[in-house]
This record gives sequence, structure tokens and C-alpha cells, in this order.
Amino acid sequence: MAQFQEVMRQQLESSMHSELEQLLDTTTGAEKEVSRKDLDGFKKLFHRFLQVKGPSVEWIKIQRPPEDSIQPYDKIAAPGLPDNVAHSLNKLVVVKLNGGLGTSMGCKGPKSLISVRNENTFLDLTVQQIEHLNKTYNTDVPLVLMNSFNTDEDTKKILQKYTHHRVKIHTFNQSRYPRINKESLLPVATNMGMTGQNADVWYPPGHGDIYASFYNSGLLDQLIAQGKEYIFVSNIDNLGATVDLHILHHLVSQPNGKRCEFVMEVTDKTRADVKGGTLIEYEGKLRLLEIAQVPKAHVDEFKSVTKFKIFNTNNLWISLAAIKRLQEHNAMDLEIIVNPKTLDGGQNVIQLETAVGAAIKCFDNALGINVPRSRFLPVKTTSDLLLVMSNLYSLEAGSLTMSCKREFPTTPHVKLGSSFTNVQEYLTRFESIPDMLELDHLTVSGDVTFGKHVSLKGTVIIIANHGDRIDIPAGSMLENKIVSGNLRILDH
Repeated sequence: MAQFQEVMRQQLESSMHSELEQLLDTTTGAEKEVSRKDLDGFKKLFHRFLQVKGPSVEWIKIQRPPEDSIQPYDKIAAPGLPDNVAHSLNKLVVVKLNGGLGTSMGCKGPKSLISVRNENTFLDLTVQQIEHLNKTYNTDVPLVLMNSFNTDEDTKKILQKYTHHRVKIHTFNQSRYPRINKESLLPVATNMGMTGQNADVWYPPGHGDIYASFYNSGLLDQLIAQGKEYIFVSNIDNLGATVDLHILHHLVSQPNGKRCEFVMEVTDKTRADVKGGTLIEYEGKLRLLEIAQVPKAHVDEFKSVTKFKIFNTNNLWISLAAIKRLQEHNAMDLEIIVNPKTLDGGQNVIQLETAVGAAIKCFDNALGINVPRSRFLPVKTTSDLLLVMSNLYSLEAGSLTMSCKREFPTTPHVKLGSSFTNVQEYLTRFESIPDMLELDHLTVSGDVTFGKHVSLKGTVIIIANHGDRIDIPAGSMLENKIVSGNLRILDH
């Protein structure tokens, strides 16, 4: 049986290689070279995909991480900052993952170009933060954007507006991999083009691709030559992911033999985060466990806040020299995420992806740091957008901080219905963003609009029945209220 499976694997791999060569023959010149690098990376991933037998983790081997492998942030920050902060900052590069589109918020184009606060986009806020650091400490911290083929062109057009800012901006592209037919396991693409019937047959293979594409771009070597030592990587839509000087100082002040090559910022789980990846010890190494790797019988256990108390924020600090070493020794072993999709024509495909945090097990002296929740402020939906546009946060030098006027440090739970999904429509439903300083929970469903200077406190639930419309009048104050279809306002 094993021999038969091996023969099948070899046949699949051989068919894949010849299909990929045929695809490459449909392009020429510099584009062919870039595509060849991409497809070489895909071949390695596909080879590993065919080798994998069964689940990537054995549940029985999972251990809680040792106490000292996840340090509380307060302990890291306790020594304070040195006089010469600039010395540490000049060793840093900020990398933002900028491959995603704004489709989940009903927008075309890169997500990073959506306005989130006072007409500032995610990208504007990032540039302001780094420029503020460079001006304050007289340093040269560059910004690197990892784009995808979906976002590269639009992003590059916008970058011209930052020419006179005190931030050097570099970009490199994620790989472009072929989606494969679920049955035949062969590429759906018929040529290397990306338009017409080929529009949805390619995909960027997850942020785990950062290591290979950063290395292949030549930018990694360029930054090492400039004396840079660490990258701080985060999702561009996480508005809490600002450069933390205490974590940076902790990294650069370690003695050479004990240098920590990888820090993952984790934070305490709440009920909203039960699906987030968590840190475990597995076969003596710190490792990221994602929900996709968990056997069905253990999913509830994985989601429990008692056994797995923390989750990965995807704010990561990684040694540039270590990335170079691991890439050159082909030692970056990331678990494969098999993501099933259905194309517009109804064809079932799979795309093979990897996650950036999964590499933690490959680096020496890896560490988790349990950071305050404020460092995890992702904007995935218009519900999140409402929070960051409100008076719950104040904006200074590109950074959002919770208003000192809010008595509780927790963020309210906001759930806006489908009428608010699209950013443009969402904006038309608020004449001004309500006062939410004392809000705990907001649910809005159906055709609802808000007048100017509305104030929401405690738990507020507004539900317009199908065919009805609710206009919350200007100046209203709703505290612990349920507002239903015929605009009856009830005490809650």
C-alpha cells in the first residue's frame, strides 16, 4: 500500500512539474524569471503537501509552554529605557503585511487605503507613526510593505504622496501561486496571465510567504548591509501594532550567544478570540497551534479560555540574520494550511498557504510576550471601524489610544447588521459618530440611521423589522434601551 501511495505521489508531482513548465512557457523576459522563482517556491510547498500524512500535531504531545517562555509585558518593560533609544531604533525595520483587499468591508482596492480616522487611511497612520519616531529620536527607521499582486499597483501610486515625509518606504511582493483543482490536484490556470478567465486562478499564499519573498527580493540583504537587525512585522489593519521601545530594547540588549531571534506578542483570550492561534510546547519547542490544525474532537478544548489562555496577535519581532540563515539552509518548515475555495464558475479548488507565526519553532531562543490588549486593535469590519472612529480613542502622531475619559479599559462589543457591511453605506447611516464613552454593548440590525450627537450608554439594541426604518433622532441619549421595529423605546 505504502509503495502504491509513493508511486501516486511521484506521478502527481511529475504532472505538476510539467504543467508548471507549460505555464512558464506562456511568458518571457524578466516576468518569466519572477514567475519561475514563485513557481519554484510553489513546487516545494506542493511537495510537502503530498508528503503530509494525517494531522500535523498529535494532541497527546501538546504541552503548555514553560513559564519562562511567555513573559509578562510588565517584566520586559521593568528595566526602563536606556538614554540612547536611537541606537536601538536604528537597528529596526517596520514591516506591514499589505496584501489584503478591502472586500470584507465592501471596498475595491487595497484595504490599507480605506479611511479610518479623520480622513487618514491605515497607510497614512503607519507613515505618521514612523515619521514621529524618526523625528523624535533623529533616527532612520524604514517602512517595508509586503504587497500582493492584488495591491501592488494601487499602493505604489499612493506612495508618491509620502515623498517628503521622513520615512524611507520600500516594497516587495508576495509570491503568486496557482490554485489547484481539488480532484486532479493540477493548476486551473492555462497561462501566466491574470485577466479574463485567469482572473481568479492565482492567489497570494498567506503571510508565511514573507520569509521567502523578502529573501528573494534582495531587500533582506540590502537592510542587513545597512546595519538593520530586527523587523517588527504586523498586519496593516491592526491599529494597535505600533513600535514598542521596551520590546525592542529587550531584544537588542541580549548578549550575543543568547540573542532572541523571534518574539511573538500574545494577549489574553476573551470570548471573541476563541479561534485565535495559541502558543504550545511541542516536542521541546515553542510552537503556534492554529484552529485548522486541531482534530475535530478537540476543537472545544482548543477554544476554552481555561486551557489555552492566550492568542497570537500577529505582532512579531524577528531577526533578519536568522531569516537569512534559515532561508539559505532551506530550514523554514511551516505547517501547510489547505484552504478550500469555490471559483465563480462553481469549480472546487484548493490553495496551499502558510502563516508567518508558524515559523516560531524554527528560530533560536523564541519568546512569547503577553502584551496589553491595546496592542491588538484590528479593523476587520465596519463594527470595528465604528469603535476606532468614535470618541473612545484619541489620535496622536498616527497612534490611537483609549480615551482617559472611559472608566473601563475594555472595548465595547459592537455588532452592526448587514445594512452596515459596506463602508460607503455605513458612512451614510451616521450623521456623526455617536458618543460611546460609556457603551458596553451595541447591536444594530436592519434599516437604521443615526442623527447628530447621539449618545449610547450601557447595552443598546436597535432592531428595525423587515420593511421598517428606524431613525434615531439627533441629540438622543439611549442608555440600556431596546429599540424595536415600530420605534418603541423600552427600558432594558
